[in-house]
Amino acid sequence: MSGPDARDEAVRSLLPLVRRAARRLKRVVPALGVDDLVGDGCVGLIRAIDSFDPARGPHIAEYARRLVVGAMLNGIRRMDPVSERARRIVRESENQRYALAAERGSVPSSAEMERRCPGYRRAVAAAHQGQPLSLDAPLPRHESLVYDWGDDPASIVERRLQRAYLAELVAALPGRQRDLVVMHYFKETSLRAIGRRLAISPQRASQLHTSALTKLKRWVHAAPP
Repeated sequence: MSGPDARDEAVRSLLPLVRRAARRLKRVVPALGVDDLVGDGCVGLIRAIDSFDPARGPHIAEYARRLVVGAMLNGIRRMDPVSERARRIVRESENQRYALAAERGSVPSSAEMERRCPGYRRAVAAAHQGQPLSLDAPLPRHESLVYDWGDDPASIVERRLQRAYLAELVAALPGRQRDLVVMHYFKETSLRAIGRRLAISPQRASQLHTSALTKLKRWVHAAPP
């Protein structure tokens, strides 16, 4: 196209073509964003207008459509966490595997496919790791999640705040009382063993334990609601 005015006019006249192609790809892959597709398609459209030669035969709309769709597909490939080489290895290896299965009546093992197509296992692992998970779809085989339907985020936050507040109160206790509470309640050490560790009698350990609990209860009840 010669001249900036003619170029701008061509872009405006062919922009509906870009939007139609974007909507068509959106129907095929619903997760894609139309705006992103249109942006990539506009890059292809400008490249098509700048390189178009009417002497070569095809109409500019047909020529532009190919470059627009190609630019959109390149944009989709850039979003794919799995490399095109790994996708190609998996695709070609699986085609060969199905052909062998139809010929033999049994599916070749992955070890055999690795011998026939070096890099097969690594490509399959990369494709598996790059496959996004959906909250609506079942988990892959051999995958599981630990969940608790009876809990909610508010309860989790409340418990964390209570633990943090309790840790502050324990830290404010006198040295021996603090050590005794930490060892007894957080490290599950008996009062007799704590007495030996602190070089005090079991009776003194019990007195320190009672005194520490009394202080903690008093501080908790004195705290504002």
